[in-house]
Amino acid sequence: MRVLVTGGAGYIGSHACVALAARGHEIMVADNFANSSPRVMERLHRLTGAPVACHRVDLRDREATAALFDDRRFDAVIHFAALKAVGESCERPLDYFDNNIAGTIHLLQAMQSHGVRHLVFSSSATVYGDPDAVPVREDAPLRVTNPYGRTKLVMEQLIGDLCTSDPGFHAVNLRYFNPAGAHPSGLIGEAPGGVPNNLMPYVSQVAVGLRERLSVFGGDWPTVDGTGVRDYIHVVDLARAHADALDFIVREGRSATLNLGTGRGTSVLELVRAFERASGRPVPYDIVPRRAGDVAEVYADPSLAQALLGWRAEHDIDAMCRDAWRWQSRNPRGYDDAVSG
Repeated sequence: MRVLVTGGAGYIGSHACVALAARGHEIMVADNFANSSPRVMERLHRLTGAPVACHRVDLRDREATAALFDDRRFDAVIHFAALKAVGESCERPLDYFDNNIAGTIHLLQAMQSHGVRHLVFSSSATVYGDPDAVPVREDAPLRVTNPYGRTKLVMEQLIGDLCTSDPGFHAVNLRYFNPAGAHPSGLIGEAPGGVPNNLMPYVSQVAVGLRERLSVFGGDWPTVDGTGVRDYIHVVDLARAHADALDFIVREGRSATLNLGTGRGTSVLELVRAFERASGRPVPYDIVPRRAGDVAEVYADPSLAQALLGWRAEHDIDAMCRDAWRWQSRNPRGYDDAVSG
């Protein structure tokens, strides 16, 4: 199929492009490079064996978004393009509403007017907020606690309303838990700008010497070692799920909302020890007070994804740390400062 990948130069989007190309799909990337690097495209060329078409487009631009479809017939869209930092969304909520929600509306309008009726959407487990119980199932209450999570929930609702109004339009919403790791080649990986918002890239930057110490928020949670527990999923497993979701839509002709996770939790200190094993370097840390809004333990029930897509996570936390370290050690400052080898 011909697949448009919005935000395809980003962390998860770039890995999904590799997975889609491996299935024989023809892909085109649309990205405004607000949180990604154009250098990703050359890396994708190396990984897929062919140039990947790319257009610099901001989905907030309605006309430019529609123009993507004017001269090309797409069979499906995979939608990653979004701002995604929880803390930043609290400081700049209107920017998040404008980028994530307005951009999605323009994309859906363009899809509908051009008869493109297959969509895989990059959602998030943030839509569950502080869950009542773990593991978290798809029918858990939805109660977002920050503007970023609110945008993801509204985006899901917009897509759901379109599916209801147009019986031929089908979408799979994929609710990620905690993506981590990198492609095993070391060519693409997570390259956050500024201070990382997620644990794995922060730990990676401490191990490579870019940051001095890790702050662990709370050492007295009711968990295995007192530190917070989350469900980390290898980005390669996550990418594969998007290709599986596309297959599902074509095969079944229906929509679904699915959790993507491993089904088990890993504590902060368990991840730190795994990264020390993978890198052979110490990761010094300090236990500091809990952050407001944090919870003790969150992990997925991914059984529905296995039942509908035939998908399950294959990589454990040690594999995530090994691949993240390979990426970080070869690209200490992301795509702006790569080292050969």
